[in-house]
Amino acid sequence: MTVIDISPSVMQFLLAFIVVAPLLGAAAALLPAPPGLKGTSPDQAVLRHGVTVTGAVLIAAIVLVAGFDHGHPATMQATTDISWIPALDVRIHLGIDGISLPLLVLTALLTFLCALYSYFKPPAGPSPKAFVALVLVLESGTLATFAVLDLLLFFLAFEMVLIPMYFLIARWGGDRRQEAAWKFILYTLLGSVVMLLGLLLIGLRSGTFDMVALATDNGRGLTTSVQVIAVLAIGLGLAVKTPMWPLHSWLPDAHTAAPTVGSVLLAGVLLKMGTYGFVRILLPVAPDGMRTFAPYLAAFAVVGIVYGSLACLALARTGARGDLKRLIAYSSVGHMGFVLLGIATMTPTGVNGALFANIAHGLITGLLFFLVGAVKDRYGTADLDTLAGATGAALYGRAPRLGALLAFAAIASLGLPGLAGFWGEMLTLFGAYSPAEGLSRPAFRTFMAVGAFGTLLTAAYMLIVVRRVCMGEHTPHSRPAPGALAPATPAAPDAPDTAPAGATPRAATVPASATTAQPADIQPYEAATWTPLVALTVLAGLWPAVLLGLTDPAVQQLLSGGKS
Repeated sequence: MTVIDISPSVMQFLLAFIVVAPLLGAAAALLPAPPGLKGTSPDQAVLRHGVTVTGAVLIAAIVLVAGFDHGHPATMQATTDISWIPALDVRIHLGIDGISLPLLVLTALLTFLCALYSYFKPPAGPSPKAFVALVLVLESGTLATFAVLDLLLFFLAFEMVLIPMYFLIARWGGDRRQEAAWKFILYTLLGSVVMLLGLLLIGLRSGTFDMVALATDNGRGLTTSVQVIAVLAIGLGLAVKTPMWPLHSWLPDAHTAAPTVGSVLLAGVLLKMGTYGFVRILLPVAPDGMRTFAPYLAAFAVVGIVYGSLACLALARTGARGDLKRLIAYSSVGHMGFVLLGIATMTPTGVNGALFANIAHGLITGLLFFLVGAVKDRYGTADLDTLAGATGAALYGRAPRLGALLAFAAIASLGLPGLAGFWGEMLTLFGAYSPAEGLSRPAFRTFMAVGAFGTLLTAAYMLIVVRRVCMGEHTPHSRPAPGALAPATPAAPDAPDTAPAGATPRAATVPASATTAQPADIQPYEAATWTPLVALTVLAGLWPAVLLGLTDPAVQQLLSGGKS
């Protein structure tokens, strides 16, 4: 069942175009703009180029969805299989099914929205040419990760995104950006080295790097000891990218320092690469090894849920000087904990919940980082005490549409029924209640109880954020808190910090008259950027069958070793 009838060759071309077009666009972005396309400046031309390329990729992804056979989502479609390195039997093998298609579309959508946002609000820093080129390379690597079906190609695509994200943080980031960029690259590279060893072990022991063949074999060609070693090695690399507690410490620094667009892409798509690897590679290829480590993975997952929530509560309390971007980064540790818990159950219910939570997190957290960037742009800071103490009536009174949208995103993030965040968490908890055969039910029901407690903590800190930022904190004298900033026209939100690494960030200075300034409400370009995320968050919450209808048949087949 397809929306429109598209021939297999056109489907192949569309998938190849989606993966390759951003790379070609990145190369073109570095070339001088043709005289007739410069617009008012070369900078405007290259930013418009970024919107054009990412828009074309998004259109191709939508057409791919329309041509996808929704009646057989477990079947690999739009496949291309070409020999690349015969000596190692490495093939350029591309394809999509119900598991990878939603992630592919999410990546194309978020990257286009980031390019559109950057066209109207360029991040302060070096040449926009390099910025656009890096974003396009990052998009290509992420899309390839979800489209390739060869273990070595998966590794290359997985690594391809690291350098662009490093430079986006290091060159266009804010306070302590160099330290955050180094921590990001070192953590992820060290994890990747270990992961490569595990991928090579599987490929050499099984005689193939083809992910479809390995999934169909369902680990029968690998001994239990080989599976255990492979899961340990590959799982460590994937866990760093996810990120799983206690391998998460690079994430808050990276999010806090990254420009708004970098934070959106990091949370919205890059974190999904790790959990996708667990589902696409480890669950079907090494089921015995996964069964051995599943209780430990679940334990780390629920610790991450509680830890992330407690860290957010600590940042949200009055006087903590918590950074709102840092708080949302810690919330990602908790939300990705639910994804890992669902995967650890090794059941269709849990894995479907994990995949749903992946998409929901990308939509909601991407929206949250856009909104925090807008708040920081208006007030010159993301410090919670400053935002709460200086704003009086706060966003509800000063920028009501922005305040309402921030409250909507926060409530969606806490898992309110009827919005996208609810279904993923609920399904993962249901999966933990009745885990796969061979896993301890008492242990997993304990994990379920801890995870459910984590949802209460999530609700607590999100509601605190809404109360403080959107409603403000009224003092008896109705004066700003000491050292607080008022809504003003500060420097660009992602302006680089010129202080030496490790130095205490300087407070922004604003004129006294700014205390009465009224921050701008949502601008037209912001509405255009954020509306798709709001609409999809509501759609996924009210009609979850749209997504579950794609993932469930594919998950059922994946867990059964390729048998329908």
